Amino acid sequence: MPGEQQHVPVLLERTLRLLGPALDHPGAIYLDATLGHGGHAVAVLRAHPEAHLIGLDRDESALELSRERLAEYADRITLVHATYDEVDDVLDDLKIPAVQAILYDLGVSSMQLDQPERGFAYMRDADLDMRMDRSTGPTAADVLAGYSEKALRQVISRYGEERFAGRIAAAIVASRMSTPITTTGQLAELIAGAIPAAARHQGGGHPAKRTFQALRIEVNAELEILQRAIPAALSRLAVGGRMVVLSYHSLEDRIVKRAFAEQTQDKTPLDLPVPLPEAQPQLRLLVRGSEQANAEEIEANSRSASVRLRAVERIGESEAA
Repeated sequence: MPGEQQHVPVLLERTLRLLGPALDHPGAIYLDATLGHGGHAVAVLRAHPEAHLIGLDRDESALELSRERLAEYADRITLVHATYDEVDDVLDDLKIPAVQAILYDLGVSSMQLDQPERGFAYMRDADLDMRMDRSTGPTAADVLAGYSEKALRQVISRYGEERFAGRIAAAIVASRMSTPITTTGQLAELIAGAIPAAARHQGGGHPAKRTFQALRIEVNAELEILQRAIPAALSRLAVGGRMVVLSYHSLEDRIVKRAFAEQTQDKTPLDLPVPLPEAQPQLRLLVRGSEQANAEEIEANSRSASVRLRAVERIGESEAA
């Protein structure tokens, strides 16, 4: 498929090894909650000939491209236009009580970055959109036009971890009073001008990188959705089922860590002499802490530089089961 080489799945082999034991039997269902370009999905379908894919994505363009890429597996796939916190509704509609494997590959996809008209990339001038689902919701331009200076500062500081968030927010508000900020080029230039010259390239990368990330997270409500999504997905994981999450932002990883910790701990009160059966862990950690990509992986795929992988296996019945 044209462009397939440009969209290399992050930590593909490690993900396949972690999910594999849960998929090695007839009738196994693999839920890819962030289907994207289908890179992980096609590898799973090849490795597990009897597995069935349920692929979710909020981006209708991604679904169409994945449908083409996965055409040879058409009888083994079900693709759904949905955000990744709608797992319960999707599985209920399909009358599927539980699945054997789940993957969340969070953040923006290479495919979205490679389409200038989507407005995710600061290196190419385009309309400031940044919506993963272009059928609904405000654009990044709407956020810049409508948020107060305080709200903009909070978004840029929290989601972008940008130490010059105050300067950037003030520059946005001052600029929009005379000229609406509607393109990525306008915004990138404004940000560069708001950051002191000596600090513009400290830490590597474009000075607009962190602000663009913050706006994307805000526009798509990524963290709010993730907080709902992980517990919902875990509740539909079958006993013996496995889940892998790839995060690219410290706040994402923190949400995943907390959700996993909630179900991997013995909740027996400390003053009781014996463990309570109903208080035993429902999940088992498959990796200690989070795993990062090695140097070889990062060299082959720059997107993996910030990845944090966490994985669990269900060992007890879900409370929602």
